[in-house]
Amino acid sequence: MTISTSKKSLLILVFLLASILQLFAQNNDETLKTIDVTHYAFKISLSDDSNTIKGIAKVTIQFKKPITEFSLDFVEKQPDNTGMSVSSVHEDSNNIAYIQGNDKLQLSIDLTKSGDIRTYTITYQGIPSDGLIISKNKYGDRTFFGDNWPDRAKNWIPVVDHPADKATVEWYITAPSHYQSIGNGVLVEQTNLGGNQTLTHWRMEESIPTKVMVIGVARFATEYLKEINNIPVSSWVFPQDRDNGFKDYAAALPALTFIINHVGPYPFKKLANVQSKTRYGGMENAGNIFYNENSVSGTGDYESVIAHEIAHQWFGDSASELNWYHVWLSEGFATYFENLFFEDHYGLESFVKKMKADREKAIRYSKQSQAPIVDTTVTDYLKLLNPNSYEKGSWVLHMLRKELGDDLFWKGIRSYYEKYKYSNALSEDFEHVIETVSGKDLASFFKQWLYQSGHPKLAVIWEFKDSLTIRINQTQKPLFTFPLDIKINYQDGSSTIVTKTVSEQTLKTILPTTKNVSSIELDPNTWLFFEQTSLIKKD
Repeated sequence: MTISTSKKSLLILVFLLASILQLFAQNNDETLKTIDVTHYAFKISLSDDSNTIKGIAKVTIQFKKPITEFSLDFVEKQPDNTGMSVSSVHEDSNNIAYIQGNDKLQLSIDLTKSGDIRTYTITYQGIPSDGLIISKNKYGDRTFFGDNWPDRAKNWIPVVDHPADKATVEWYITAPSHYQSIGNGVLVEQTNLGGNQTLTHWRMEESIPTKVMVIGVARFATEYLKEINNIPVSSWVFPQDRDNGFKDYAAALPALTFIINHVGPYPFKKLANVQSKTRYGGMENAGNIFYNENSVSGTGDYESVIAHEIAHQWFGDSASELNWYHVWLSEGFATYFENLFFEDHYGLESFVKKMKADREKAIRYSKQSQAPIVDTTVTDYLKLLNPNSYEKGSWVLHMLRKELGDDLFWKGIRSYYEKYKYSNALSEDFEHVIETVSGKDLASFFKQWLYQSGHPKLAVIWEFKDSLTIRINQTQKPLFTFPLDIKINYQDGSSTIVTKTVSEQTLKTILPTTKNVSSIELDPNTWLFFEQTSLIKKD
């Protein structure tokens, strides 16, 4: 713990010490009730001589109520010599007392009024233990890449590290001149400072969460593709992967066009697709998506990931979940839009193949974890990156599409995005928009698919004598209510589809028919998230 009381009275020091325990207990819930960060300006200096970074952060805050203290998320120096050490905090020319500890930077300030806007300048340095990954790429070249999801930004920049507190951001990156630097927003300045140092300034004018505020510094080959609706699209790859990378990342153009046409204007002023050292397959950093360094092959194998991460620019970056437990509003949406792009680009068969694979993956996951999509018991947010949030979340949207029909579904999606772009939403907000657009009461639909664990497990017995008798058993608890399409195949080669609403544990239905039945199929057009445990013909 470090305490600074420059030019402060002994009275303030005593007050601070008495407040330490209370301050350290302050969590993000309290912070979000107290302050709203409106803008960050980060000056980051990088070196090849060591992994130590030097930072100056200007944090502009609007206060929600009168207070004399608040905290930012910021990891202090650790026993292994990683972490950040703050050397000073100022408001204008005035020194601000601060305490660093327990991954917090607590500031003691003059009493605020509700609505006050103040800017604090924090000077610090240290070796990031996480968040900014300083390493070598697969070719042995030194690289620096931000990798903040979910709340790892606090390892290298002082922030409110929560998706609910969105802000604009600008980066002033000073690095050796043999590197290129990428950051959120548009390029404002690039200046050779002399001494083999280059300053690069990027500015993002749209509010985004800290999870997608990043920089990337490396040796890059850069290709500027073309503008889509006045949005410049570029590819940033390691020079050794230049040819293959430019080929692979060009897949961004049709994916971007598809989502613009179906959802609305792209929310930012550029789209850069960047080969990086992210721990994920792809990370949807706003305006500059980072892909894993092995994403480049020249074969186009990463097209689905590219579509997924581009969809996040709308869902997750612009319209963001209000808290982590509703991350399906980001990951489920991106997964479904990835599949929708394949339906549009490659046809229905490709789409159905992806939806079936997603269903199988989510069902496999359910056998090891019985939890709802919106799971408030999780404390390790990385564990939310699971098939419930991705594949099952995608399936919720798919079943909603079946429930509403394409016209109302797309109207609902566009209305939801338009209402919450550059803002935050909970699952109930999405539900409210869809109910308003459709005029339907969908409370039961969302309750069972989002807040209830499990899925329908169906054991079906059928027999044909003078009529077709089908007995459908839900073998799981709790029970679900859902429409089930049943395809009836006749011996003459014809077929028909009937739909039955299943809500009870056992549904017996008798269907008169003059044709001989050869077989039946459940969910022939792939619209239901369910598990078929058995399908038996009774002799």
